[in-house]
Amino acid sequence: MRKDKVIVISGPTASGKTALSIELAKRVQGEIISADSMQIYQEMNIGTAKPDETEKQNIPHYMLDFLPPNKRYSVADYKRDAKACIKEILQRGKQPIIVGGTGLYIDSLIYEIDFPEIETDLEYRKKLEQTVQKEGLAFLYEKAKKIDKKAMEKISPNDQKRILRVLEIYHQTGKTKTQLDEESRKEPEYDYKLFAIDMDRQILYDKINKRVDNMVEKGLIEEVQELYNKYQEFPTSMQALGYKEIVEYIKGQVSKEEAIEKIKMESRRYAKRQLTWFRKNKQTIWLDGQNTIDGNISIILEEMKR
Repeated sequence: MRKDKVIVISGPTASGKTALSIELAKRVQGEIISADSMQIYQEMNIGTAKPDETEKQNIPHYMLDFLPPNKRYSVADYKRDAKACIKEILQRGKQPIIVGGTGLYIDSLIYEIDFPEIETDLEYRKKLEQTVQKEGLAFLYEKAKKIDKKAMEKISPNDQKRILRVLEIYHQTGKTKTQLDEESRKEPEYDYKLFAIDMDRQILYDKINKRVDNMVEKGLIEEVQELYNKYQEFPTSMQALGYKEIVEYIKGQVSKEEAIEKIKMESRRYAKRQLTWFRKNKQTIWLDGQNTIDGNISIILEEMKR
């Protein structure tokens, strides 16, 4: 039986995914499902580069701006909700377009990964958090790398949440995260056409630096200050790039200039990791970010005929 086609547009931060996807949606009667793990949060608009109503150009968007910043949201939650959106869009005769740079979200769909319910061992979690305080996160990063090198290739040394999760999974199941992911992969329900944007590294880094400057001009510091005043400390959302660095500035740990430079540096590193991630997906069709939007849309439409 022929499967319905779903377009996926991925790539690093600041590479032009939003602009490309909106123009594509106009051509193919498309509707957009976000695959960004931080744009799901309400009140976090500037720092996540969430498209506003003007940018959306009346194209329907899903999986944006629906969760309070102090709520947890798993990859399994994303897979369930995104698939419900795909189904609904197809039933109305429209073309689903997945857009974003969160590789784990995209993989959960294109590889149909089922995430086993692993209950958190709160005692072990507390022990790990105490280790972070005493030994530093780098110590646990190296420990996790010895257990599951493949998984850690995709995880930043600063990503405490995911580092702890790799250790917790192994502690509770005796299997690595990589093993569990491979065991739980199934035949995908849809025919996903995965595209990723790449461009000259220096051009990309210049775009990232300008984007950070624009965010600060638009009120990034004020946005983070409001969130910090309201929630003080809250989980996943405050690990977002641009937020944790400004919190350090608010707490007086770094200067404003140091915080901004750190955001730029960490964003460039994140972009590099995103490109590495999508290169590991063998079915990725690469688009040139220096090509025109029309040129890249032509490539996408040609691939869709296959």
